Formats: sequence, C-alpha cells, structure tokens
Amino acid sequence: MAEQNMHGTSVTVVIPNYNGLKFMEPCMAALEKQTCKDFEILVVDNGSSDGSVDWLRSHQYPTIFLEENTGFSGAVNVGIKASKTPFVLLLNNDTEVEPDFIGEMIKAIRRSDQIFAVSSKMVQMYHKELMDDAGDMYSVLGWAYQRGVGRSSKGYNREREVFSACAGAAIYRRAVFEQIGYFDEMHFAYLEDIDVCYRAKIFGWHNRYCPTAVVYHVGSGTSGSKYNAFKVRLAARNNVYLNYKNMPLFQLLVNALPITMGIIVKYGFFQKLGFGKEYLDGVKEGIKTRKKCAKVAYFPEHMPNYLAIQWELICGTFLYVYEFGCRQIQKVFKKLR
Repeated sequence: MAEQNMHGTSVTVVIPNYNGLKFMEPCMAALEKQTCKDFEILVVDNGSSDGSVDWLRSHQYPTIFLEENTGFSGAVNVGIKASKTPFVLLLNNDTEVEPDFIGEMIKAIRRSDQIFAVSSKMVQMYHKELMDDAGDMYSVLGWAYQRGVGRSSKGYNREREVFSACAGAAIYRRAVFEQIGYFDEMHFAYLEDIDVCYRAKIFGWHNRYCPTAVVYHVGSGTSGSKYNAFKVRLAARNNVYLNYKNMPLFQLLVNALPITMGIIVKYGFFQKLGFGKEYLDGVKEGIKTRKKCAKVAYFPEHMPNYLAIQWELICGTFLYVYEFGCRQIQKVFKKLR
C-alpha cells in the first residue's frame, strides 16, 4: 500500500471545530513546531458562531466550513473523505501536542500493515502529572472507559494493543474506512470512536497505543463539562447503538445479563449526580431507534475475531475494576496527607 499521496505527504491532520476559538491558536502553534513536516492540516468547522470562522479565514488555514453543527462524527467524516493521504490523524482543538508527536504517530502505524488505528498518550492539560487517556477500553458490562485516566502520567510507557483509539488524538489508516464504514453519524458525538474501532476488530484489524506520542488535553472543551444532561443522554443512547450494531445475536444473548447490570449501576451513579432521568431517556431512545443503525453483517469467517473480542471485553472488565480500585486508593492517600 502506498504511504504517501501524489504530493509526497503521508498524513492529513483533521481538526473538527465547533465554537472552539479559544483553543485554536495554541493548538495550531503546537502543530507548527512539529519536527516531522510530513503532514497537512485540514480544519472542519461545524457552523461555529464564536468568531472561529473569521479567525480561520484570516489565518488562511485549509478549512471546510459547514453550515450547521453535524457533531464530531459528521465533521471528521467530511475531513477524512476530503483527505488524499494514506493516513488521517484526528485531533481535538483543545489539545497541544509535543514537537515529535506526529512523527511518533506515523512510525507507530507503519509498524504493521494490520494496524487500523493508533492512540496517543493523552495527558491532562492542567494536571500534567496525571493521565487523561492511554487508549480506550470496553467491558462486558457495556462500559467504555479511558485507560489510565487519573493515574500518574509517569506510567503507561509501554506500547500495547488497546480496544480502541481515542479519536481526540489518533491516527487511522484511511483506506480501511472504505471497508468497515466511516464514523457513525447517528452517534453525533460520544462512543463513535469505540464503534469504528470495534468494527475494525470484527474485520481483523488491530488498534494500538503509542506512549511516545504525547499530547496535552483540556477535555470536554466543546461540551463544557465532564457530565451534563446532553452528554449523559447522548452517551447512554449511543451505548445501546454500539452493542446492537457490533454484537451478533449470540453475543448479545451471552452478554445480556452483564450489560443489564451495567445499565442498573450506571443509572444509580447518574441518579446521584442528578442525571438519572437523562440517562434513562438516552437508554430508551437507543432501544427505540436502534434499528435505524447500520448493523454489522455477520460472516462465519469472522467468528475467531468475535471470540477474541469477547475475551477482550472480559479482560477489560477486570482492568476497569483494577484501575478504579487504584484511583480510590490514591484518593485515600491524598486525604491522609
């Protein structure tokens, strides 16, 4: 497979933007400092009204201006389809990358032609001693989570397989989208990156974590907070879509009990935060509208991949329990100091 386009460029950095004017300048400044110049930038503006449009035009960054907010999925799909390079690197606007970030991401995805996506080492912007994301994981309870979140950023220095790359700062092999489909625009935002990497795994592709590609991430830069009514409802709905689309009937039956338990526990969690109704509304909407999703066709030859995925879901549950326990112990020690 050719790894450069006709102009000799390997990567298109696609940056979706929706009212993110305050983030754009530091994000772009970090990209300009890259030691590797083998990339081009493409911003997709999602109908911003905060002055982003004027700023982007005045700075003459290559930009596609959309008339309305199509969500994260809609924006990045436009960017991926418009790109001509063999790789696309999706980057949130509320990030600042280290100077060798793009070079390290290119090296990581070129290590094997079986890699679909590579997730970077995302560190919390305002607490650089803490991790934000070391690749996304999924569990048999139907819970997606950020590996390493809230733990020491001095760790997570080993390259490894992950369930999914976090699309906030990840590189993808563009041609694979033609095989497995693009980001699901029914998701709008949240869990769309888990969904696309899940589909890739069904087809036998791999997703990796690259610890040498470091990026600092504000987090919830567009939605404004870790938990809010919009985000809770949408994520709950998309969780239903994720399972319905990617699990064949036998796998849904096997996981029915743990997924139901996961829903009950999450409802209790969000009820305490004051978002119980929004969570249930999202689950109900997901169940009601699930058949509008493009369900992944089942092929018998993919059975080994389904079995491998099921094992990952089980292991992902134990990893979640371990990391959750470690975070609780950290909190106890902080209180004792």
